[in-house]
Amino acid sequence: MRNNEERLGTQQQKQDAAPLPDLLANKQSAGLNFIVPTEFVPLPSKGKFYPQHHPLHGKEVIEVKQMTAKEEDILSSRSLLKKGVALDRLIQALVVDKSINTDTLTVEDRNAIIVAARISAYGARYATTVSCPNCGERNKYTFNLLERLEPEQKESLDIKVDENGLFSIVLPSTKWTVICRALNGYDEKNLIRATEAKKKNENDSLLLEQLKSMVVAIQGVDDRVMIETAFNVLPAADSRYLRKVYQDTVTGIDMRHSFSCSSCDTQTELEVPLTADFFWFK
Repeated sequence: MRNNEERLGTQQQKQDAAPLPDLLANKQSAGLNFIVPTEFVPLPSKGKFYPQHHPLHGKEVIEVKQMTAKEEDILSSRSLLKKGVALDRLIQALVVDKSINTDTLTVEDRNAIIVAARISAYGARYATTVSCPNCGERNKYTFNLLERLEPEQKESLDIKVDENGLFSIVLPSTKWTVICRALNGYDEKNLIRATEAKKKNENDSLLLEQLKSMVVAIQGVDDRVMIETAFNVLPAADSRYLRKVYQDTVTGIDMRHSFSCSSCDTQTELEVPLTADFFWFK
């Protein structure tokens, strides 16, 4: 038997065989690669809306890793879903540069990361159920995340963004100069909390909350109480103009898709709902 073992080499294999922990420590010998692939996601902000000290100031892309089972675990956590922070934790996990506080990313940049992660993990087709804005009928609908509508022609207003990521808008009626900043992850969380607080009220609009969040100063006054008082007397025309110019300046990826209701034949546009359900392949 000993001679047969020597001839077949089995004795030598027993001597050379390494325990499993050693094999896992030596990835090459185990034939496994534990390096998670990454990709560079274009930032809609192009780094313009970050102050000079921010890691993404002037950067047009951000490196993110592709989703793994670990990230799927985040999205399936009942605790995180209940708290409404699953997507926040996902973004934190995906961004490679851990010196970046992902709550400081603009809303548009955060959405770009979420969409890129979904496409790389499960593909561009997203099947879900949406409500018709006209009749309320629930429709099964499949979004193609790579499909984009033709961009609207926008009036050139020559808005300049300074080195701190701020930009000014002159309102047509009051002629006030309003200094604005791009909304970020912190603002998103505050708006979610405001939504929860307003659920018991008849008026659950977040319009004023959004305006207060994005405005830094009015006519050089940065006192928050004074700014809130100013919004109480702001003409509707100025309010609408402020929101429109903000949206045209802080552009994100176009999430609008053509929609046709199967019940009332309404033709309209819908935006892809970015919730935790967005990641569950159907």
